[in-house]
Amino acid sequence: MIDCLGQRCPLPVIAVARRLPQLPVGAVIRVLADDPAAAIDVPAWCRMRGQELVATSTVAGAPAFDIRRRH
Repeated sequence: MIDCLGQRCPLPVIAVARRLPQLPVGAVIRVLADDPAAAIDVPAWCRMRGQELVATSTVAGAPAFDIRRRH
């Protein structure tokens, strides 16, 4: 899990870009990001980078994005 609560975009996307290469292909990572722009930026980043946004949800009151590494 990557906790980006309180961070303004694009910091959550940058954190995902740094962490994803450390994970095996097929792994899913959860990103907590409460900046309203994350709801737009995270899915857009996934589309542009060929990664899969598996789900969006709320965890303990915070927006969460589950991203699967595809390559």
